[in-house]
Amino acid sequence: MAKTGIQMLLLVAVAAVMISAARASSIPEEVDFNPFEHDSLNAKHFDGGEHNAQFDHEAFLGPDESKKFDNLTPEESRRRLGLIVDRIDENKDGFVTLPELKNWIAYTQRRYIDEDVSRVWKQHNPENNATISWESYREAVYGFLDNLSNDEMEQEENGVSYKSVMKRDRNRWSVADLDLDDNLTREEFTAFLHPEDHPTMKHLVLRETISDLDKDNDGKISVDEYIGDMYRSANAEDEEPEWVANEREAFSNHRDLDKDGYLNEEEVKQWISPQDFDHSESEAKHLLFEADVDHDEQLTKEEILDKYDVFVGSQATDFGEALARHDEF
Repeated sequence: MAKTGIQMLLLVAVAAVMISAARASSIPEEVDFNPFEHDSLNAKHFDGGEHNAQFDHEAFLGPDESKKFDNLTPEESRRRLGLIVDRIDENKDGFVTLPELKNWIAYTQRRYIDEDVSRVWKQHNPENNATISWESYREAVYGFLDNLSNDEMEQEENGVSYKSVMKRDRNRWSVADLDLDDNLTREEFTAFLHPEDHPTMKHLVLRETISDLDKDNDGKISVDEYIGDMYRSANAEDEEPEWVANEREAFSNHRDLDKDGYLNEEEVKQWISPQDFDHSESEAKHLLFEADVDHDEQLTKEEILDKYDVFVGSQATDFGEALARHDEF
């Protein structure tokens, strides 16, 4: 593999590693929060008090479909958004309610995961066998490492190395492999590719999160390790932004439940996997809050179209392949 290819693979691997280490930040009081909310470029939904609109576009349309809206005019995006709204309005009463919006967002997430798994499954299993072996996957993804020296494999960039990325994938593969035959079925492969969305992988995601944050490897997360994942000052003498001070306060008052100055495994679990958190409902509440001008807790088509930039981007979106199949376009 050419050097540029190696660099690109590491860049992708770094992004994949960091996605599993998504963290909390300051958000409006109206919105529930989950620290794993990142868009496809690993940018946080809310970061330092700043809102990342791309996250909303991807949640509403799916990561792949949202990209297709970038080249549309505002007029075309509004037209296509109107067709989407008609589909979201399940009972056809002219209003989009919170449950309807929640159902739609959950659908786009399921669709994206299924299409992503199908794409990668076909790439690594062109004959569509019942399983994929670790050895064949390793050869396809990491085979080039056989030609690198140990020093090259261990050289770190942004805190990760080829060796550490492959080790993480190997461990993730083993956890996903429920029947312990070192081959993954499609369902197991889904858990491997999207562990944050799979019930059998929750403990693995917890361990990976702690590993990413615990820089001194003492098994717990200090406030500096917590903050360091979100903010690094270019100059040690720089005054921290106000939102960083708010995060320190959140660490002490809401994350560190036993008030010992650290986050242990159970406290990290409560943080990244709150029992009552529903990603689709959280995003639906956020979009409802942004567009509900008359505050009646439901959206008309006009309210949604007036805020089309919130739902599908400043230049709009194409609902993508699913909608493109419909004649109404």
